[in-house]
Amino acid sequence: MLIIAGLGNAGGKYAGNRHNIGFMAADAIYRRHRFSPWSKKFKAEIAEGEIAGEKVLLIKPQTYMNLSGEAVGEAMRFYKLQPSDLVAIYDELDLPPGKARLKTGGGHGGHNGIKSLDAHCGKDYRRLRLGIGHPGVKELVQHHVLGDFAKADQAWLEPLLDALADNADMLVRKEDSQLMNKLALALGAKAEEEKPKPEKKPTAKSHIHQARNHNQPKIPATGPMAEMLKKMFGNKGD
Repeated sequence: MLIIAGLGNAGGKYAGNRHNIGFMAADAIYRRHRFSPWSKKFKAEIAEGEIAGEKVLLIKPQTYMNLSGEAVGEAMRFYKLQPSDLVAIYDELDLPPGKARLKTGGGHGGHNGIKSLDAHCGKDYRRLRLGIGHPGVKELVQHHVLGDFAKADQAWLEPLLDALADNADMLVRKEDSQLMNKLALALGAKAEEEKPKPEKKPTAKSHIHQARNHNQPKIPATGPMAEMLKKMFGNKGD
């Protein structure tokens, strides 16, 4: 069995928060695949289903973010699972909005939900971080993560969650790089970004060519200078 844990805060007032993108991801996967109705167990909302031929338990801890590990750890002990049988999906301040990263293990990066999971579940589980962007200054972080996604965010949020749900089989099969590619493509990025070709600059002319094309001074037709030039070079046509 694989546990997919979406992290967030329980309660209607938190439902649209950036901090709840983990819950949103779990809900998107739930809608796209066959799962049992949500039920309450392990201090969480859970749903059982099957993806890519493997049994999957979706879990949304109802303990509030800071105690997420209590719920997920209880489920892992009940099913006798190891950290490698867990995927946590959560918000990441240090990634631009819509960007995703997936890796096994690592630090908590100051995320209290991950601190709790590390304490109750071990650290060698897979972590799918979904970028929500950083407000720029530390003082605005709490307001940012506990604020709702703006309407403009739907331009990347919906395609990201849809792509994750559509390709959840890759998550289950541990095809991590392929999944990251699918998420990037869903947001209009290329798997391998092509560097923009530099604009062609006009071919530089040699100093001789420039000198030839440079406006030449007009030769006087009359006067002493004209008479001298006639004596030196003669008239045209002579």
